[in-house]
Amino acid sequence: MITVKNDKIFIENFGVSELSKEFGTPLYVYSSEKIRNNFIRTLETARKYYPNFDLFYAIKACNNPNIANILVKEGAGIDAASINEIKLAKLLGLTGNKIMFSGNFLSDEDLREGIESGAIINLDDKSLLPRLLKFGIPSIISFRVNPGYGESNVGEWVTNAGPKAKFGLHPNHVYDAYQEAQKAGIKRFGVHMMPGSCLLDPDYFFKITKMLLKIIIPIFKDLNIEVEFINLGGGLGIPYKKNDSCLDLDKTMKGISDIIIKECNKNNMKLPTLYMEPGRYFVGDAGILLGKVHTIKRSYTNIIGTDISMNTLARPAMYDAYHHIYIDGKESDPREEFGVCGQICENTDYWCRERELPKTVEEGDIIVVADTGAYGFGMSYQYNGRLKAAEVLVSKNEVKLIRNRETFSDMLINVVLSEEIKKTTK
Repeated sequence: MITVKNDKIFIENFGVSELSKEFGTPLYVYSSEKIRNNFIRTLETARKYYPNFDLFYAIKACNNPNIANILVKEGAGIDAASINEIKLAKLLGLTGNKIMFSGNFLSDEDLREGIESGAIINLDDKSLLPRLLKFGIPSIISFRVNPGYGESNVGEWVTNAGPKAKFGLHPNHVYDAYQEAQKAGIKRFGVHMMPGSCLLDPDYFFKITKMLLKIIIPIFKDLNIEVEFINLGGGLGIPYKKNDSCLDLDKTMKGISDIIIKECNKNNMKLPTLYMEPGRYFVGDAGILLGKVHTIKRSYTNIIGTDISMNTLARPAMYDAYHHIYIDGKESDPREEFGVCGQICENTDYWCRERELPKTVEEGDIIVVADTGAYGFGMSYQYNGRLKAAEVLVSKNEVKLIRNRETFSDMLINVVLSEEIKKTTK
């Protein structure tokens, strides 16, 4: 998706210099073709080995409806973590079993609106069931199981399974959860897990799938439950670092399918529908972030000061996430060690340290941060009066603005000004 021609950086057919001139910086840029191809490749590979397979898009990764709509048009459902994400799914024309509601630590209002939405309810803990039943009996329900083990390729804080994770039922509580749901009159069931985050090793998916099946199959047999679906969550990883290997998707999907088919046949169980709900895998490597170099500071260390701040791209400051960095027009120049900072008055805004970058970098250069399509704009926020970036979508020879850059008025849009302040603005 990113190409370098005579040191100039392009996304698809568009030079980053021209995009930054037209739309300003900081700027998120996405490739519609990359997003679409990522989805189609995943679905076709999975169905080659397991025909009854469907995909949901974890819309938290990038919640611009124009991005999600690319995937919905190809057949994706939406994995929603909140009521507002359910509303985004409905905005895109989805209803019922095309929406998976997988919130956690939900309020009564969340549960009421969730069941009224008609989405598949996927409960993170059995303690939520009695409160959910106050608002009705869902036609189908799923519980998220934490199998007791998890890994992450992007830091410990993003390990979404295992003893330190906040997600899912302890294996000792799974039987009671499904039994209580049965007693409440629920007839149809699925099961869900979060395997981990940004995983690149197929063998890990095999291990965690076996762990889940070892927990649930004896329970379903004892309770005489015919499970309608198994949702293996997301976790399909992308290589952020240049020496990372790509996930072998074919090996991953074949291995998962073989395990489920073998275990279901051995236990005389009907093959369920198999779901996965990637977010990063569809959009992560389909987006870049453009910024402008404002200052080169040579002090205790060398620092490149840019308009990409921690409020624009939170991942590096939050958990030391790595993103490859390019300097437009200077990729073949000699290198020197720099750090990269934004404009926020926090030292955590020193979001990249000790990186070999072109020593010829200067004020006005365009900096390109790779693989920011997932958890980039979606995790951005206002701080220090620094506002959210614009977003554009490129497709072949077309570029579209899909989100306006915030302005000062957006800082005040929900503020209730006192009469005293209003007088000063007249």
